[in-house]
Amino acid sequence: MTPLEKLTRPNIWSLAPYSSARNEYAGKTARVFLDANENPYNSPLNRYPDPLQEELKQAISNQKGVPAENIFLGNGSDEAIDLPYRCFCQPGKDNVVAIEPTYGMYKVCADINDTEYRPVLLDEQFQFTAEKLLAACDEHTKIIWLCSPNNPTGNNLNREEMVKVIEQFEGIVIVDEAYSDFSRQKPLRHELSQHPNLIVLNTMSKAWGCAAIRLGMAFASKEIIGLFNKVKYPYNVNLLTQQKALEILKDKFEVEKWVSILLQERGRLMEAFRMLPVCKIVYPSDANFFLAKMTDAQRIYDYLVDEGIIVRNRSRIQLCQNCLRITIGTRSENSELLGALRRFR
Repeated sequence: MTPLEKLTRPNIWSLAPYSSARNEYAGKTARVFLDANENPYNSPLNRYPDPLQEELKQAISNQKGVPAENIFLGNGSDEAIDLPYRCFCQPGKDNVVAIEPTYGMYKVCADINDTEYRPVLLDEQFQFTAEKLLAACDEHTKIIWLCSPNNPTGNNLNREEMVKVIEQFEGIVIVDEAYSDFSRQKPLRHELSQHPNLIVLNTMSKAWGCAAIRLGMAFASKEIIGLFNKVKYPYNVNLLTQQKALEILKDKFEVEKWVSILLQERGRLMEAFRMLPVCKIVYPSDANFFLAKMTDAQRIYDYLVDEGIIVRNRSRIQLCQNCLRITIGTRSENSELLGALRRFR
């Protein structure tokens, strides 16, 4: 790996971060707060939240098996996707490489940050090779994006090829594991100590059923986490989000039950789709959704909208022509979808 200082934008490396009121007395016990121009009434909402979310990070550490010092928490995964651009990519000069198709926010953030985005097309099995991905890199490539299980394809990427990329690329490799709770593949977050250039993303939005609280995670070396903390806004995760996340993290067995039910429903729904006259291919999935090639995706999508059922039409994405992406819902929701498709003419 190239030394982190050389990978980081010079202005970010030398940045003096904003010092919030709650950071300055860290480690001390306080009972009178007259430092942050807060209203003394309407407790606890009148106080600024912990800027580094220490209690929540420890709870996540216990669940995910990653030391708290290696965890960054953000306002959804979108913040954790944007920060690497702001830390490492010089606008108008640097570039990133990513598999294609994949999650669209990687490119959106590249465009926002004036960073060239180089997509490398997957093969017909939605897989890649490290050789092909690395061949798209040059001396200005700062980041490689991988997503496993991948969105919108649903499949795990080849783990050996991912490790090759991490070991051979001298810049930052980001692996988005948002859907890893639905997969049997061993998460890469457990190998951070072996790969100082690795950043792994995760979220409370999928298996944990907390999309509304907007809590994303990044797991990385202590040094990379330090850079993220320099650049992030001081109170980026609000108190209500922190409280609700702590509450749901206590319900680990309930979440495991949800995952088990969704995996059973995924198998049932995928098998039923294979029997539909309007479905041509059901692609393998390791996530809480699957991709299906239809006879006429746009017409079927429009029909479902009229029926009050919303799926995702991915036809405009490379390799996904005429494909719908189906999220696994409750058994009754899935049955309603199947009933509508069986009536389609």
